[in-house]
Amino acid sequence: MDVRLQRLQGEIASAVAGLSAGQLNWHPPGKWSAAEVLEHLYLTYTGTAKGFSRILEAGKPQVTAATWRQRGRRLVVLGLSYLPSGREAPQFTRPRGTSGEKVQVEIGLRIAEMDDMIARCEEKFGVRSQLLDHPILGPLTGGEWRKFHLVHGLHHVKQIRRLRKG
Repeated sequence: MDVRLQRLQGEIASAVAGLSAGQLNWHPPGKWSAAEVLEHLYLTYTGTAKGFSRILEAGKPQVTAATWRQRGRRLVVLGLSYLPSGREAPQFTRPRGTSGEKVQVEIGLRIAEMDDMIARCEEKFGVRSQLLDHPILGPLTGGEWRKFHLVHGLHHVKQIRRLRKG
């Protein structure tokens, strides 16, 4: 597995280690709980794996030309490793009520599955090829997708750690 995604798995596991069901589900008014943050991450990994699966089925990358706005966002997120706060998550990545315990058990598997799908696409189309559009950052290579998920995941790990402190 890619070292960035190994780190991501470890950081998530560390952030939720020892949390009770009550702690997983507690949240301040108007904010997500740790369980909801985990489910959001879980849905992003599942969605990315599905996107890469569609590439393999289609036999070609699924990308469009990047806009200047996407390039700027990519520079901030991937170049500076910074994910700005305040952006609403895309609808398909918003928590749906899956149990926190289930997500906690399966999230590492989803990261590994996503990494495998990215690696298969890189093997077929090349590691330097843009493979799949991100809804906000535009077309990304497999390595850029991994970096995005690390930056995004660490952003949310900080949220989980703040929730731990209650």
